Amino acid sequence: MASRTHPAFTRAEVETHNSKDSCYVTIDDKVYDVTDFVQDHPGGPELILDYAGKDVKEILKDATSHPHSQAAYEVLDESLVGFLASENVTNGSAPSAVNGSQKGADWVHPRTGMSREEDLSKETDFTTDYKTHKFLDLSRPLFPQIWYGGFSKEFYLDQVHRPRHYKGGQSAPLFGNFLEPLSKTPWWVVPTIWLPPVAYGTYVASEGLGGVEQAAYWGLGCFLWSLVEYILHRFLFHLDEWLPDNRVGITVHFLLHGIHHYLPMDKYRLVMPPTLFVVLATPFWKLAHTIFSYNWYAATSVYCGGIFGYICYDLTHYFLHHQNLPLWYKQLKKYHLQHHFLDYELGFGVTSRFWDRVFGTELLPVVKTN
Repeated sequence: MASRTHPAFTRAEVETHNSKDSCYVTIDDKVYDVTDFVQDHPGGPELILDYAGKDVKEILKDATSHPHSQAAYEVLDESLVGFLASENVTNGSAPSAVNGSQKGADWVHPRTGMSREEDLSKETDFTTDYKTHKFLDLSRPLFPQIWYGGFSKEFYLDQVHRPRHYKGGQSAPLFGNFLEPLSKTPWWVVPTIWLPPVAYGTYVASEGLGGVEQAAYWGLGCFLWSLVEYILHRFLFHLDEWLPDNRVGITVHFLLHGIHHYLPMDKYRLVMPPTLFVVLATPFWKLAHTIFSYNWYAATSVYCGGIFGYICYDLTHYFLHHQNLPLWYKQLKKYHLQHHFLDYELGFGVTSRFWDRVFGTELLPVVKTN
């Protein structure tokens, strides 16, 4: 089966590949690169070049012109390079046909190679995917492939934002050695490790604050976390434009967040590992006590509220990917998964879309138009 992680082409792009040096043909919404087959075509190269950049569905069926065996279709299957996408696919609008002519057919978003959130759970054919994209072989450890791959920043960002799915949501090998278990974090680890410190910190802070005062500071911490969540997701995890074009920058990006977009349904690389959270959370402890330096108890209460907000964020993130949810959360789930399959440069809010609305990065609902 062809993987939906193939790139998408407009009809105009396909039509430019109309020579012996670059010859593409289509059948319905599938795009094939038959350049290597032009000179080997039994009927001569002219028969292929006459249809270069065009759809060949009807001519393949035309026994009078040139009969084709099943082997011809097998050659095409091996030459699949992408799918046709409508040129007017934009945020908030999805056409009802792939190429504008087939009513009801699936459209493919050109940036992610996907049509809908269900595509995130379609298992990737490892062999076909690697042969087509020359990016990562999911059957081998990913870390050394990223480190030694020599990928350019442009190629890496294009590929890492085209989601793949590994064996029903299991974890693809990352290190392939003793470090492998450290790269996986079950969702329940987050509340198990961090709720006790939050409870203790809240108790300690209560010794220097009144009940209402502490609740206000604690609630402020939760609210501030929602902003921190947005800032981290948008400006750290999606540091795409400013990402250094070298293997160190690319590898750090992949480990920090790229792997989640590459394998978004991986159950064990979705919540933040405790060690990474400690690294990211430590500066915020100092920041809280700098801003609220007038009252240590207030700073601690704000910090604990923020950490509780983080716990809610990580659990929400996991459940949005892997659980059936009440109606309100279903809408939030749909919104977040659009960030993965529709447009990764919008929709940075996970626990809510509030800050997306404030800063103009809200993903609009996908509306199918005829």
